[in-house]
Amino acid sequence: MATDSWALAVDEQEAAVKSMSNLQIKEEKVKPDTNGVIKTSATPEKTDEEEKEDRAAQSLLNKLIRSNLVDNTNQVEVLQRDPNSPLYSVKSFEELRLPQNLIAQSQSGTGKTAAFVLAMLSRVEPAERYPQCLCLSPTYELALQTGRVIEQMGRFHPELKLAYAVRGNKVERGQKISEHIVIGTPGTVLDWCSKLKFIDPKKIKVFVLDEADVMIATQGHQDQSIRIQRMLPRNCQMLLFSATFEDSVWKFAQKVVPDPNIIKLKREEETLDTIKQYYVLCNSRDEKFQALCNIYGAITIAQAMIFCHTRKTASWLAAELSKEGHQVALLSGEMVVEQRAAVIERFREGKEKVLVTTNVCARGIDVEQVSVVINFDLPVDKDGNPDNETYLHRIGRTGRFGKRGLAVNMVDSKHSMNILNRIQEHFNKKIERLDTDDLDEIEKIAN
Repeated sequence: MATDSWALAVDEQEAAVKSMSNLQIKEEKVKPDTNGVIKTSATPEKTDEEEKEDRAAQSLLNKLIRSNLVDNTNQVEVLQRDPNSPLYSVKSFEELRLPQNLIAQSQSGTGKTAAFVLAMLSRVEPAERYPQCLCLSPTYELALQTGRVIEQMGRFHPELKLAYAVRGNKVERGQKISEHIVIGTPGTVLDWCSKLKFIDPKKIKVFVLDEADVMIATQGHQDQSIRIQRMLPRNCQMLLFSATFEDSVWKFAQKVVPDPNIIKLKREEETLDTIKQYYVLCNSRDEKFQALCNIYGAITIAQAMIFCHTRKTASWLAAELSKEGHQVALLSGEMVVEQRAAVIERFREGKEKVLVTTNVCARGIDVEQVSVVINFDLPVDKDGNPDNETYLHRIGRTGRFGKRGLAVNMVDSKHSMNILNRIQEHFNKKIERLDTDDLDEIEKIAN
């Protein structure tokens, strides 16, 4: 990136994503409306500290940037609904006696979408011109992404037809939907099934509820999903998928999926064994920046991620690094999801070597070349207490794929030193002090 014009560099970065922002439905140009819209642009009066994690945006971001299945060391846990379940002693695929109701939980990138798309495709009878499979997504954008997967996996099934039940996709009153699979948001699907009678719910063979953990963030979606489920025939196969499995998700799943088999990933143990952690004492923001420059001057860094607490600090730091000649990408909450995905993809491809970001980027980004993570600001919650989970996710961006990683924390006050000490106590891992004025000491940490 140019070192003389940060504003120009940002303009060029945003221009690179214009080709990704024209998501349209084939049948009709549908613009996101009041039902199922992701509002990723931050309002002017909202501060970074007040911003809550947007699960829908994060889920869509993961779908946009995942090009391959992720490696996972977690163990799969299968819970049978009764001792006579075929999962108990099954020896062949045929013995599974599919279809069965299922609740499945696993992280992003493990193939949940492919699993339920295959289930729907296997049940469709192309000669029957009416909806046979129904898939609910919490937002317009997520529904569209799932539809793309259906189209890709069903491309050898040319007679297969797909309809989007989203606000703005107009269907004339009195008509019946002839497509085999309908994917949409809960409110519009409920209207199509009950008020408008576009779909006969009694003919649905497979009902999929995707992104359940995102769905329950909206109370209306929970109620609408349950109302739709109650309209379906008793022999309809119910499938619920979620990236997380908190108590709230489980309670919702029990209402929607009767008598289920459950497949989930056991939670991975928190481990920082492959990551060397250090802290640097500073007195100001400028001293933190100078310490950062000293680290870059002493060791070879393939790619680095730098986390800041606010967008203002992130923008300032990105500009200063750019002036120093670094290839810098900036990622923050006011960017729309497609813009974030394009920035991450450029970083993954090595077009930028440094990614400066707020917490929006702390989770789910696997870049093999990331060798250093720097907490320019330590992660704290809204009450100013250490955010241990965010700390783990942040520095977990390095030390991946079996490699050793390096995490450096900038400490600029007694309060931040207290935060660091409490993080040490939580993880029971010593964080060593690093003197960035001693080039020999910096070189040692890279070995």
